Amino acid sequence: MIQVFSLPTALCLPTSDIEALIQGRTIAALPKIFLRPGQRFALYSADSSALIKAWARCELCQILDGTKPIEILSKLTIWTPERLKEILQQQQHIFLAYLRVYKLPQSQEVSVDINIQEKIGKLISLPHSLTSSETIPILQDASFTQRKRQLENLEQPLHPELEELQHTLETRYNSNSSAQDLNHDIKIFLGWNSKQSTHRLDSDLVWIKKIAEVGNSSNGHEFEKLVRRGLLKLGFTGSRLNPDAAGGAGGMDFYAEAPYPIVGECKATKTEKVSDGTPAQLLKIGTNHLGKFKYESSIKLIVAAGELNHYALRTATEHQMNVITPETLQKLVELQAYYKNSINLLELKQCLQQVPFGVADDKVNTYIDKITHEIKLRSHIIQLVKNYLQNSGVDSAGVDALHGAYFGSHPPQPLKTEELHEILVELSSPLTGYLGREKGDNWRSDRFYYLRDLAINSK
Repeated sequence: MIQVFSLPTALCLPTSDIEALIQGRTIAALPKIFLRPGQRFALYSADSSALIKAWARCELCQILDGTKPIEILSKLTIWTPERLKEILQQQQHIFLAYLRVYKLPQSQEVSVDINIQEKIGKLISLPHSLTSSETIPILQDASFTQRKRQLENLEQPLHPELEELQHTLETRYNSNSSAQDLNHDIKIFLGWNSKQSTHRLDSDLVWIKKIAEVGNSSNGHEFEKLVRRGLLKLGFTGSRLNPDAAGGAGGMDFYAEAPYPIVGECKATKTEKVSDGTPAQLLKIGTNHLGKFKYESSIKLIVAAGELNHYALRTATEHQMNVITPETLQKLVELQAYYKNSINLLELKQCLQQVPFGVADDKVNTYIDKITHEIKLRSHIIQLVKNYLQNSGVDSAGVDALHGAYFGSHPPQPLKTEELHEILVELSSPLTGYLGREKGDNWRSDRFYYLRDLAINSK
């Protein structure tokens, strides 16, 4: 049952401090009074409109003097060393409050009839109590616990360069969508995003979900464009993958140069069978444009909606062409959209180089199933780490303990300790950021902690 409670008071802080708390950039505040652990209060901005977005619970309040290493404290918080030294000179000590912050279900307009500047760093009474609960935490339990321990022990930040980059993206490039996508990914890796804010659908899914529909129509030119966009989405590059280029007779429908050459034809159709003209055209045009050696060393791919007739199937098989339906291509590209960088193009190459040739849907779908299984395995391991830490009441765990828990978790497949460690390291890399890693003297002494879920698409 969700516990609901009243918030009759608020801690008055500068807007920049409150925004940093709400963004998950910090867990600390600098009140001018000692805050009692367990105390709850709203967060009231001292220098903007009286819109309350969040509340906090004090987890710890320390009184620091000049003997503490100000430089490290600055790196772990949002304040410069100069600002912290200035407070020490004025007050001879610093109240450092560790705040567990939660968003309000809805922002509240609250007007306080006092000189608010005089109340910065202090608790104020609200004209009416706010009602809230702990349903929307800014940070998940493991992330907050790890950050709290780091601040208590004044440990050096793990990724100062990434934190600096994130701050730059947040403040200077807020209107740039690509920069904000990177900002989002960095915040996930750093553990600065809650579960509610980490799952975002790729906007490319709008056109990706049209691949099969258009491939099963008579709109051949639009289908060619979608196929090229799909190949680009998978990670192929090349001068003949321009999705906006006009098609036409006499030219290759698509050709990618990297990470390996792949050449192909598209055939959109409503009802008719695919004749021998389609694979024969790929053979002729590919050889003419690329030359015999380059063509033969390329992966050959035909994306066609209709069933191949006898002669088309024989030509495609004899010349090592892979023929897949628009539905299969759409599944492949959708997987890449739902799980970024999940498609390994070198593994896909191995798949496309293997027999059988001709109709290749089964072998490509087998590869898709393999990737899907690997994603589910990783999602299972992430949940295993999360549950193990919660049930054990610890901040991080070693691979031996997690390996023991793995076998009691109805795992998707058996794993040796070394295999589990490899996956844990992969999930804690900066490119994934589902787990965090405290590197030990050897692989068995590495410790891992939970950052975020890997949501499984249920489409």
